[in-house]
Amino acid sequence: MEGPLQNEVTFYQDVNVTVTQSRYVTNSKTYAMRNISSVHIFEIIKNRTLPIIMVIIGFLMLFSESSRILGFILFALGILILVLTKNEFTVRISTNAGEVNSIVSKDRLYVQNIVNALNDAIVYRG
Repeated sequence: MEGPLQNEVTFYQDVNVTVTQSRYVTNSKTYAMRNISSVHIFEIIKNRTLPIIMVIIGFLMLFSESSRILGFILFALGILILVLTKNEFTVRISTNAGEVNSIVSKDRLYVQNIVNALNDAIVYRG
């Protein structure tokens, strides 16, 4: 039977993540806190080249009577994709094996809360 340690201090817990003084558990992996040397939030910038090109081509097509409808569709679709494309944030941890992105979310505050808990756990363990 596996369970939490008797004297383990929990710094953060939700459905996907648990941070204690001795371990960091995500959906797919468990990290020993003693192996984590640093942690920070990292922003993953999404590529917006295609929707920008769609907006430009669609806008230019609006001036041609024969392609105005297609131009409007391209323009509108490009704008929609630009609006819906959000950067993602990840908890990036440094271990002796290198840097790893452990949790990825569009919610910066969620990721920041996990980073804060991991930093608290690192300080707690000394």
